[in-house]
Amino acid sequence: MSGSVRLGVIGCGVIGTIHLRAAAEAPQATLVAVADRIAGRAQDAADRFGAKRAYTEPEALIGDPGVDAVVLALPAAGRAQIAVQALAAGKHVLVEKPPAMHAAEVEAMLAAQGDRIAACCSSRRRFYDSCAAAETCVAAGELGELREVYCRVLEGAAAPTGNAPPPWRVSRTLNGGGIAANWTSYDLDYLLGLTGWRLRPELTLARTWPVAGHLASRVAPGSDGESHYAALILCAGGEALHLERSEFTAVRSEQAWQVIGSRGSLRLRMEPRGHKRIVLDTATDADGIVSRVIWEGSEDPWRQHRRPVIDFCRAILGGGPPKTTLRQALVIQRILDSIYASAERGAAVEVGGG
Repeated sequence: MSGSVRLGVIGCGVIGTIHLRAAAEAPQATLVAVADRIAGRAQDAADRFGAKRAYTEPEALIGDPGVDAVVLALPAAGRAQIAVQALAAGKHVLVEKPPAMHAAEVEAMLAAQGDRIAACCSSRRRFYDSCAAAETCVAAGELGELREVYCRVLEGAAAPTGNAPPPWRVSRTLNGGGIAANWTSYDLDYLLGLTGWRLRPELTLARTWPVAGHLASRVAPGSDGESHYAALILCAGGEALHLERSEFTAVRSEQAWQVIGSRGSLRLRMEPRGHKRIVLDTATDADGIVSRVIWEGSEDPWRQHRRPVIDFCRAILGGGPPKTTLRQALVIQRILDSIYASAERGAAVEVGGG
Protein backbone atom coordinates (compact mmCIF):
# COMPACT_ATOMS: atom_id res chain seq x y z
CA MET A 1 0.00 0.00 0.00
CA SER A 2 1.34 3.43 -0.90
CA GLY A 3 0.28 7.04 -0.38
CA SER A 4 -1.71 7.89 2.73
CA VAL A 5 -4.16 5.91 4.86
CA ARG A 6 -7.81 6.96 4.62
CA LEU A 7 -8.68 7.16 8.29
CA GLY A 8 -11.94 7.17 10.24
CA VAL A 9 -12.21 8.00 13.95
CA ILE A 10 -15.02 6.54 16.06
CA GLY A 11 -15.58 8.55 19.24
CA CYS A 12 -15.18 12.32 19.26
CA GLY A 13 -14.79 12.99 22.98
CA VAL A 14 -11.62 14.09 24.77
CA ILE A 15 -9.29 11.34 23.55
CA GLY A 16 -11.06 11.20 20.20
CA THR A 17 -10.32 14.87 19.66
CA ILE A 18 -6.63 14.15 20.27
CA HIS A 19 -6.71 11.40 17.63
CA LEU A 20 -8.54 13.70 15.23
CA ARG A 21 -5.87 16.35 15.59
CA ALA A 22 -3.12 13.75 15.14
CA ALA A 23 -4.80 12.35 12.03
CA ALA A 24 -5.33 15.82 10.56
CA GLU A 25 -1.64 16.66 11.06
CA ALA A 26 -0.08 13.32 10.02
CA PRO A 27 1.28 13.24 6.44
CA GLN A 28 0.68 9.47 6.40
CA ALA A 29 -3.07 9.89 7.02
CA THR A 30 -6.08 11.46 5.33
CA LEU A 31 -8.95 12.00 7.76
CA VAL A 32 -12.07 11.12 5.78
CA ALA A 33 -14.77 10.23 8.33
CA VAL A 34 -15.81 10.53 11.98
CA ALA A 35 -18.56 8.92 14.03
CA ASP A 36 -20.14 9.65 17.40
CA ARG A 37 -23.52 8.71 18.88
CA ILE A 38 -23.92 12.07 20.66
CA ALA A 39 -26.04 14.28 18.46
CA GLY A 40 -24.06 16.97 16.68
CA ARG A 41 -20.65 15.97 18.03
CA ALA A 42 -19.57 14.04 14.93
CA GLN A 43 -20.48 16.89 12.59
CA ASP A 44 -18.76 19.42 14.83
CA ALA A 45 -15.61 17.27 14.79
CA ALA A 46 -15.78 16.83 11.03
CA ASP A 47 -16.08 20.59 10.54
CA ARG A 48 -13.23 21.32 12.93
CA PHE A 49 -10.74 18.78 11.57
CA GLY A 50 -11.73 18.64 7.90
CA ALA A 51 -13.28 15.18 7.66
CA LYS A 52 -15.49 14.70 4.61
CA ARG A 53 -18.20 12.61 6.27
CA ALA A 54 -19.83 12.45 9.72
CA TYR A 55 -21.85 9.50 11.03
CA THR A 56 -23.97 8.96 14.13
CA GLU A 57 -23.36 5.20 14.26
CA PRO A 58 -20.03 3.30 14.24
CA GLU A 59 -21.44 0.71 11.84
CA ALA A 60 -22.03 3.36 9.20
CA LEU A 61 -18.40 4.47 9.31
CA ILE A 62 -17.20 0.84 9.25
CA GLY A 63 -19.28 0.30 6.12
CA ASP A 64 -17.81 3.33 4.35
CA PRO A 65 -15.80 1.98 1.37
CA GLY A 66 -13.65 5.12 1.42
CA VAL A 67 -12.23 4.25 4.87
CA ASP A 68 -9.12 2.04 5.07
CA ALA A 69 -8.60 2.08 8.83
CA VAL A 70 -10.42 3.10 12.01
CA VAL A 71 -9.34 4.50 15.36
CA LEU A 72 -11.59 3.41 18.23
CA ALA A 73 -11.52 6.29 20.71
CA LEU A 74 -14.36 5.29 23.01
CA PRO A 75 -14.55 3.58 26.42
CA ALA A 76 -13.76 -0.11 26.62
CA ALA A 77 -17.35 -1.29 27.09
CA GLY A 78 -18.59 -2.30 23.65
CA ARG A 79 -15.35 -1.35 21.91
CA ALA A 80 -14.22 -4.92 21.18
CA GLN A 81 -17.46 -5.68 19.35
CA ILE A 82 -16.91 -2.66 17.11
CA ALA A 83 -13.27 -3.68 16.58
CA VAL A 84 -14.30 -7.18 15.49
CA GLN A 85 -16.87 -5.71 13.08
CA ALA A 86 -14.26 -3.37 11.61
CA LEU A 87 -11.66 -6.13 11.19
CA ALA A 88 -14.26 -8.41 9.60
CA ALA A 89 -15.09 -5.59 7.18
CA GLY A 90 -11.44 -5.46 6.10
CA LYS A 91 -10.46 -2.35 8.06
CA HIS A 92 -7.22 -1.90 9.99
CA VAL A 93 -7.89 -1.04 13.64
CA LEU A 94 -6.19 1.09 16.32
CA VAL A 95 -7.81 0.62 19.76
CA GLU A 96 -7.52 2.83 22.81
CA LYS A 97 -6.36 1.48 26.13
CA PRO A 98 -7.17 -0.57 28.15
CA PRO A 99 -7.08 -3.08 25.30
CA ALA A 100 -10.53 -4.44 26.21
CA MET A 101 -12.85 -5.29 29.10
CA HIS A 102 -11.17 -8.71 29.46
CA ALA A 103 -8.75 -11.01 27.64
CA ALA A 104 -11.46 -12.95 25.79
CA GLU A 105 -12.32 -9.76 23.89
CA VAL A 106 -8.73 -9.30 22.74
CA GLU A 107 -8.68 -12.95 21.68
CA ALA A 108 -11.83 -12.30 19.61
CA MET A 109 -10.10 -9.36 17.91
CA LEU A 110 -7.09 -11.54 17.14
CA ALA A 111 -9.34 -14.21 15.67
CA ALA A 112 -10.90 -11.60 13.36
CA GLN A 113 -7.66 -9.82 12.45
CA GLY A 114 -6.52 -11.83 9.45
CA ASP A 115 -3.94 -9.84 7.48
CA ARG A 116 -5.10 -6.46 8.81
CA ILE A 117 -2.95 -4.25 11.03
CA ALA A 118 -4.25 -3.95 14.59
CA ALA A 119 -2.56 -1.95 17.34
CA CYS A 120 -3.16 -0.52 20.83
CA CYS A 121 -2.56 3.02 22.10
CA SER A 122 -1.00 1.78 25.36
CA SER A 123 2.28 2.25 23.46
CA ARG A 124 2.22 6.05 23.89
CA ARG A 125 5.16 6.44 26.29
CA ARG A 126 7.47 4.19 24.27
CA PHE A 127 7.77 6.67 21.41
CA TYR A 128 10.24 8.79 23.38
CA ASP A 129 14.03 8.81 22.99
CA SER A 130 14.37 8.28 26.76
CA CYS A 131 12.55 4.95 26.46
CA ALA A 132 14.69 3.97 23.46
CA ALA A 133 17.84 4.64 25.52
CA ALA A 134 16.54 2.44 28.34
CA GLU A 135 15.59 -0.30 25.87
CA THR A 136 19.07 -0.22 24.33
CA CYS A 137 20.65 -0.48 27.78
CA VAL A 138 18.57 -3.53 28.72
CA ALA A 139 19.14 -5.21 25.35
CA ALA A 140 22.90 -4.72 25.70
CA GLY A 141 22.86 -6.73 28.93
CA GLU A 142 24.06 -3.91 31.17
CA LEU A 143 21.62 -4.91 33.92
CA GLY A 144 22.66 -8.57 33.91
CA GLU A 145 19.86 -11.03 34.64
CA LEU A 146 16.56 -9.24 35.20
CA ARG A 147 15.13 -9.55 38.70
CA GLU A 148 12.40 -6.97 39.31
CA VAL A 149 10.38 -4.60 37.17
CA TYR A 150 8.88 -1.94 39.40
CA CYS A 151 6.25 0.79 39.20
CA ARG A 152 4.89 2.81 42.11
CA VAL A 153 2.86 5.89 41.23
CA LEU A 154 0.73 7.41 43.97
CA GLU A 155 -1.43 10.48 43.41
CA GLY A 156 -2.85 12.26 46.42
CA ALA A 157 -6.35 13.71 46.51
CA ALA A 158 -6.26 17.30 45.23
CA ALA A 159 -8.83 19.92 46.10
CA PRO A 160 -12.18 19.48 44.29
CA THR A 161 -12.26 21.15 40.87
CA GLY A 162 -16.00 21.64 40.64
CA ASN A 163 -16.06 19.81 37.29
CA ALA A 164 -18.18 16.70 36.91
CA PRO A 165 -15.89 13.62 36.91
CA PRO A 166 -16.16 11.45 33.78
CA PRO A 167 -18.39 8.42 34.40
CA TRP A 168 -15.92 5.94 32.84
CA ARG A 169 -12.85 6.99 34.84
CA VAL A 170 -13.25 4.65 37.84
CA SER A 171 -15.69 2.16 36.36
CA ARG A 172 -15.49 -1.61 35.98
CA THR A 173 -18.77 -1.38 34.08
CA LEU A 174 -17.70 1.16 31.45
CA ASN A 175 -13.92 0.88 31.27
CA GLY A 176 -13.01 -2.53 32.63
CA GLY A 177 -11.71 -1.11 35.92
CA GLY A 178 -10.40 1.92 37.75
CA ILE A 179 -6.81 3.11 38.13
CA ALA A 180 -5.32 -0.25 37.09
CA ALA A 181 -7.21 -0.41 33.78
CA ASN A 182 -6.86 3.29 33.09
CA TRP A 183 -3.14 3.74 33.83
CA THR A 184 -1.42 0.40 34.34
CA SER A 185 -1.96 -0.38 30.66
CA TYR A 186 0.65 2.35 30.07
CA ASP A 187 2.97 1.14 32.83
CA LEU A 188 2.92 -2.43 31.57
CA ASP A 189 3.41 -1.46 27.93
CA TYR A 190 6.32 0.81 28.87
CA LEU A 191 8.08 -1.66 31.17
CA LEU A 192 7.38 -4.84 29.21
CA GLY A 193 8.28 -3.08 25.97
CA LEU A 194 11.62 -1.70 27.10
CA THR A 195 12.55 -5.12 28.48
CA GLY A 196 11.85 -6.66 25.08
CA TRP A 197 8.51 -8.33 25.94
CA ARG A 198 10.59 -11.20 27.36
CA LEU A 199 8.77 -11.55 30.71
CA ARG A 200 6.25 -14.40 30.98
CA PRO A 201 3.86 -13.59 33.85
CA GLU A 202 2.57 -16.66 35.71
CA LEU A 203 1.11 -15.82 39.13
CA THR A 204 -0.50 -12.66 40.55
CA LEU A 205 -1.34 -11.60 44.10
CA ALA A 206 -3.18 -8.28 44.33
CA ARG A 207 -5.35 -6.01 46.44
CA THR A 208 -7.63 -3.18 45.31
CA TRP A 209 -9.32 -0.41 47.30
CA PRO A 210 -12.19 1.94 46.33
CA VAL A 211 -12.08 5.69 46.77
CA ALA A 212 -12.59 6.59 50.44
CA GLY A 213 -16.10 7.72 51.34
CA HIS A 214 -15.09 11.25 52.31
CA LEU A 215 -13.40 11.69 48.89
CA ALA A 216 -16.31 10.33 46.84
CA SER A 217 -16.87 13.66 45.08
CA ARG A 218 -13.71 12.97 43.02
CA VAL A 219 -15.47 10.17 41.11
CA ALA A 220 -18.78 9.92 39.32
CA PRO A 221 -21.82 8.60 41.22
CA GLY A 222 -22.08 4.84 40.94
CA SER A 223 -18.36 4.34 40.25
CA ASP A 224 -17.52 0.70 40.91
CA GLY A 225 -13.79 0.64 40.17
CA GLU A 226 -10.71 0.95 42.35
CA SER A 227 -8.74 4.11 43.08
CA HIS A 228 -5.76 2.20 44.55
CA TYR A 229 -4.24 -1.20 43.90
CA ALA A 230 -1.04 -3.12 44.61
CA ALA A 231 0.13 -6.30 42.88
CA LEU A 232 3.04 -8.72 42.85
CA ILE A 233 3.36 -10.79 39.66
CA LEU A 234 5.81 -13.68 39.45
CA CYS A 235 7.24 -14.57 36.05
CA ALA A 236 8.43 -17.88 34.57
CA GLY A 237 12.07 -16.75 34.28
CA GLY A 238 12.37 -15.87 37.97
CA GLU A 239 11.57 -12.16 37.53
CA ALA A 240 8.92 -10.26 39.48
CA LEU A 241 6.65 -7.42 38.46
CA HIS A 242 5.86 -5.10 41.38
CA LEU A 243 3.05 -2.67 40.55
CA GLU A 244 1.15 -0.06 42.56
CA ARG A 245 -0.96 2.93 41.53
CA SER A 246 -3.43 5.20 43.22
CA GLU A 247 -5.41 8.38 42.64
CA PHE A 248 -7.69 10.39 44.95
CA THR A 249 -5.88 8.87 47.96
CA ALA A 250 -4.52 10.05 51.32
CA VAL A 251 -0.85 10.11 50.30
CA ARG A 252 1.78 12.57 49.14
CA SER A 253 2.25 12.07 45.44
CA GLU A 254 5.28 10.13 44.22
CA GLN A 255 6.41 8.42 41.02
CA ALA A 256 8.94 5.67 40.40
CA TRP A 257 9.59 3.23 37.57
CA GLN A 258 12.59 0.92 37.80
CA VAL A 259 14.14 -2.17 36.23
CA ILE A 260 16.49 -4.09 38.53
CA GLY A 261 19.00 -6.73 37.44
CA SER A 262 21.86 -8.70 38.94
CA ARG A 263 24.51 -6.20 37.73
CA GLY A 264 22.65 -2.93 37.55
CA SER A 265 19.35 -1.11 37.63
CA LEU A 266 17.63 1.68 35.71
CA ARG A 267 15.85 4.60 37.33
CA LEU A 268 13.19 5.67 34.84
CA ARG A 269 10.70 8.47 34.20
CA MET A 270 7.82 7.37 32.00
CA GLU A 271 6.03 10.71 31.83
CA PRO A 272 7.27 13.46 29.47
CA ARG A 273 6.84 16.32 31.94
CA GLY A 274 9.75 18.63 32.69
CA HIS A 275 13.45 17.86 32.56
CA LYS A 276 14.17 14.17 33.07
CA ARG A 277 17.03 11.73 33.46
CA ILE A 278 17.37 8.01 32.90
CA VAL A 279 20.05 6.74 35.29
CA LEU A 280 21.95 3.46 35.20
CA ASP A 281 23.17 2.33 38.65
CA THR A 282 25.81 -0.44 38.47
CA ALA A 283 27.12 -2.50 41.38
CA THR A 284 30.89 -2.89 41.29
CA ASP A 285 33.09 -4.98 43.55
CA ALA A 286 35.62 -2.17 44.04
CA ASP A 287 33.46 0.94 44.35
CA GLY A 288 29.95 -0.17 45.24
CA ILE A 289 27.19 1.60 43.32
CA VAL A 290 28.35 3.71 40.37
CA SER A 291 25.74 5.88 38.65
CA ARG A 292 25.69 7.07 35.05
CA VAL A 293 23.10 9.17 33.23
CA ILE A 294 22.30 7.38 29.96
CA TRP A 295 19.75 9.92 28.76
CA GLU A 296 18.88 13.47 29.81
CA GLY A 297 16.63 16.13 28.35
CA SER A 298 13.10 17.40 27.90
CA GLU A 299 10.40 15.76 25.78
CA ASP A 300 7.40 17.05 23.89
CA PRO A 301 4.15 15.94 25.60
CA TRP A 302 2.28 16.07 22.29
CA ARG A 303 4.54 13.35 20.83
CA GLN A 304 2.84 10.65 22.91
CA HIS A 305 -0.52 11.60 21.39
CA ARG A 306 0.41 11.99 17.74
CA ARG A 307 2.79 9.05 17.36
CA PRO A 308 0.29 6.16 17.83
CA VAL A 309 -1.64 7.34 14.76
CA ILE A 310 1.58 7.92 12.77
CA ASP A 311 2.94 4.51 13.80
CA PHE A 312 -0.37 2.82 12.93
CA CYS A 313 -0.39 4.37 9.46
CA ARG A 314 3.31 3.52 8.95
CA ALA A 315 2.56 -0.13 9.72
CA ILE A 316 -0.38 -0.16 7.28
CA LEU A 317 1.82 1.36 4.58
CA GLY A 318 4.28 -1.52 4.92
CA GLY A 319 6.68 -0.19 7.52
CA GLY A 320 6.72 -3.22 9.80
CA PRO A 321 4.60 -4.09 12.85
CA PRO A 322 3.05 -1.39 15.03
CA LYS A 323 4.70 -0.44 18.32
CA THR A 324 2.22 -2.52 20.31
CA THR A 325 0.47 -5.34 18.49
CA LEU A 326 -2.79 -6.97 19.56
CA ARG A 327 -0.85 -10.02 20.73
CA GLN A 328 1.25 -7.83 23.02
CA ALA A 329 -1.91 -6.03 24.15
CA LEU A 330 -3.28 -9.45 25.10
CA VAL A 331 -0.35 -9.94 27.51
CA ILE A 332 -1.24 -6.62 29.15
CA GLN A 333 -4.93 -7.51 29.35
CA ARG A 334 -4.24 -10.91 30.89
CA ILE A 335 -2.19 -9.23 33.63
CA LEU A 336 -4.97 -6.71 34.28
CA ASP A 337 -7.51 -9.53 34.44
CA SER A 338 -5.35 -11.40 36.94
CA ILE A 339 -5.03 -8.32 39.16
CA TYR A 340 -8.81 -8.01 39.40
CA ALA A 341 -9.33 -11.77 39.81
CA SER A 342 -6.78 -11.98 42.64
CA ALA A 343 -8.27 -8.97 44.42
CA GLU A 344 -11.76 -10.44 44.20
CA ARG A 345 -10.72 -13.90 45.43
CA GLY A 346 -8.29 -12.70 48.07
CA ALA A 347 -5.72 -15.20 46.82
CA ALA A 348 -3.04 -15.63 44.18
CA VAL A 349 -4.27 -16.52 40.68
CA GLU A 350 -2.62 -17.77 37.53
CA VAL A 351 -2.18 -15.16 34.82
CA GLY A 352 -3.12 -17.59 32.07
CA GLY A 353 -2.38 -17.70 28.39
CA GLY A 354 0.80 -19.75 28.49
